[in-house]
Amino acid sequence: MKLLGFDIEISNVFDLRPGEDIDKYAPFDISVAATHIDDGEQRLWLSNGSDGKPLLNLRREEACELLDYLDQQQRSGCALVAWNGLSFDLRWIGHVAGDLRKAAAIALKIYDPMFQFFKVKGFPVGLAAVAQGMGIGTQKLMKGADAPVQWRAGNHDAVCKYVLGDARMSVEIATAIGRKREIAWVIQKGARSSIPLPCLRTVEDCLSDPMPDQSWMSSRIPQAKFAGWMKC
Repeated sequence: MKLLGFDIEISNVFDLRPGEDIDKYAPFDISVAATHIDDGEQRLWLSNGSDGKPLLNLRREEACELLDYLDQQQRSGCALVAWNGLSFDLRWIGHVAGDLRKAAAIALKIYDPMFQFFKVKGFPVGLAAVAQGMGIGTQKLMKGADAPVQWRAGNHDAVCKYVLGDARMSVEIATAIGRKREIAWVIQKGARSSIPLPCLRTVEDCLSDPMPDQSWMSSRIPQAKFAGWMKC
């Protein structure tokens, strides 16, 4: 199965407090996106001005091209994978492209290991924590909150390398999960935890699974937090 990882960075700057819902600051604009095909091409998706320099935001035209590309790759048999791609990446690609319906159709068929993890454990987990737990060599090059600041400061190359790295990391994690049949992550205290994950499953398959026990949580996270936007 050929894997295609994708990732976006937003251009919006805000101070997200611990425990605060990021959707409070939505809707979001996209600065740059990346796609990475396992043992294949890497592409950056951004909009340039008349001077050839990257614009602050991805234009609707380029967002539509990205959405069409993902759709075509998926229809040709490529397995799309993105960490939190259901809740975040495809939602905002669809928003910028002005086509949430197409984005939702693509989202149903993607592999989102983070959402699959959520449907087992009842809480989300970060890309970097899983990459470390799975022994992935690729590391995050900056914090997600820093990317919009760096983009606005004109450090476009650094942000482009960062988004390409995260797209590649999604593919590497998906490959490792398939090989090890588990997903592992490192908690804040540095200990490694893991749960069996016999295979990756599509978002559509995971949506039909019952919610796990969240009675121990002070604030339960509903499935709609990730998939509610698809009711378009």
